[in-house]
Amino acid sequence: MSVNKAKPYLYVIPEDRANSILANGFHLEIQRERQMQVLEEANGWTKVLDEFTAVHIGEMERDANRFIVLLIDFDGKPNRRDYVKGFIPSHLADRVFILGVWTKPEHLEGKLEGIGAALAKDCREGTAQTWDQPLLKHNEGEVARLRERVRPILSVTLQWR
Repeated sequence: MSVNKAKPYLYVIPEDRANSILANGFHLEIQRERQMQVLEEANGWTKVLDEFTAVHIGEMERDANRFIVLLIDFDGKPNRRDYVKGFIPSHLADRVFILGVWTKPEHLEGKLEGIGAALAKDCREGTAQTWDQPLLKHNEGEVARLRERVRPILSVTLQWR
């Protein structure tokens, strides 16, 4: 189902199938389903950047309601977030969020859809049980930023703590 573009909405561009499953688990747990959409897998973190730059930058410039999560694997690279930020125009930076597992989603313990749902539950309940996992903790600052901007869209209390 597509989003209602007359209101603020969130697109998620997942790097691969595993990230798509995480995002879909999150999506199933939120209340306003029509304000979030998980897009097709990009098939690589650099392809997430390619899609973002080729399609979404222009669309975001024409549509102030669009917010985007770039859901990538960090592959243990401490500079990956900074590298990706280099592709985000400064005038759109407050509407683009870079999240992902420190290595790969397959390294998380448990079923990915359940983990995605637990991340949404943490957001709704203001806890960090799932976000505090070692492979997710590096997202803390980005989750806090996302919470401030996207909470009204998703109708969940996106809180880190």
